[in-house]
Amino acid sequence: MTRPRLRHLAFVVQDAKQMAEFYCAQFEMELFHTDPDGSHFVTDGYLNLALIQQNLDGDVPAGFNHFGFQVSDIPAVASRLAEAGVPRPALRGGDRPFAEYRAIDPEGNWFDLSEHGFLPPGVSG
Repeated sequence: MTRPRLRHLAFVVQDAKQMAEFYCAQFEMELFHTDPDGSHFVTDGYLNLALIQQNLDGDVPAGFNHFGFQVSDIPAVASRLAEAGVPRPALRGGDRPFAEYRAIDPEGNWFDLSEHGFLPPGVSG
């Protein structure tokens, strides 16, 4: 198995469009996806930044939310995580194009696992 790669960071933000414009203008990142909820996804060509639009009537605070690893074998990683004493990764519902599983570390930090990566299907990266 190849070493898992950190490929994705996610922040809940108050104005995802404005934040995407900031990172594109200031760091030459590229917008590659916008969700119907207003969340924007930008990339530097390797690491992706998810700017999750904060829902004002929700309970998720602005700030860091989760990170994601691209792995070559989710079942093998899931087994190692279970052996380490954390819950097995859970399949993420819906038609999410970015990450297949959600996991948690020993201190409660969320992270995603994906075999296909964090760009939309059909886009290599």
